[in-house]
Amino acid sequence: PCSLSAAFREHLRLLGLQDFPCGLGSWNKPRFGPHAGSSGQEEDRPLGEESPEVLMGLLRDPHSPWALPPGCSPQDQHLRDVAVQDPRLTCGTRILPVFRSLRIVGKDVEEVDEYLLQLQHLEELTLCANRISRITSANLPQPLKVLELCCNAVADLQGLCAQPPPELQHLGLGYNRLRGPSQDKHLTADFWPNLISLDLSFNSLTDLPELVSQLSSLQKLRILVLQGNPLALVPTYRGFAVDSLPKLSILDDIHIRPDERHQFQGLARQPELITSEARLVVSIGKIKGIPDPSTLQELEFGSKAPVITYSYCVTYEF
Repeated sequence: PCSLSAAFREHLRLLGLQDFPCGLGSWNKPRFGPHAGSSGQEEDRPLGEESPEVLMGLLRDPHSPWALPPGCSPQDQHLRDVAVQDPRLTCGTRILPVFRSLRIVGKDVEEVDEYLLQLQHLEELTLCANRISRITSANLPQPLKVLELCCNAVADLQGLCAQPPPELQHLGLGYNRLRGPSQDKHLTADFWPNLISLDLSFNSLTDLPELVSQLSSLQKLRILVLQGNPLALVPTYRGFAVDSLPKLSILDDIHIRPDERHQFQGLARQPELITSEARLVVSIGKIKGIPDPSTLQELEFGSKAPVITYSYCVTYEF
């Protein structure tokens, strides 16, 4: 399986921190060699050496062959700037403490290994659109404040809750494989005391009262996304969630207005209004790839040819 450490090393390679115009080479070595002045600069620039301004221009010009590849973050640009201004800071393991955020998206990562602990000051980790099914929280840096795992295959939160980062403020678990109520017990203040934002959208969570009961312990929670789960099909879904979580400010990307909260007041004390079933109406527009009986040529009157009929069955899986 592809590990996060392998994807991270490949990410550093693509940044080219040790290659022209970054890193140490004939283009800047006199500035950082043993005979460089106290300021790291020489009054008479040797032949072949480029000024820092020229090298930075090559990095920042979008038409330059050394411009950043698409999808890179502002921190990636900062790292390349550092690799020009003082490339010694980006050599080997010296670069690891520099990272405050890491974005590895769509790289088929399956495992978050212990290598991540070397990023001791990491505060934001984005691992969207990979193949992660389980995460061991012991491999996550403790200063982490943002963990985004959207579009993975996470089905179990037990490993993530073993030693969760205590200062985490945002947890993104949208478009995963969470099922309730077995995972609801992992979404409490016992594990996430500082959580402000939680995205559980487009999973398979079904028990609205139980989930809301667990989330009510998150005293700092202000932003919650539950849309795309079966529980959101319940007619009283929004009202029940709004009244059950009085400190919530935003539900499903919609601000909770004072008049809305007043309208739903008391609904949390009437769980009997929440039905266990929902009705979904599906209308079929156009279907491609199957014969259309209405276009078949009509048989001549009195013909003894067999009559062929067609029937179709459409199945929906929830």
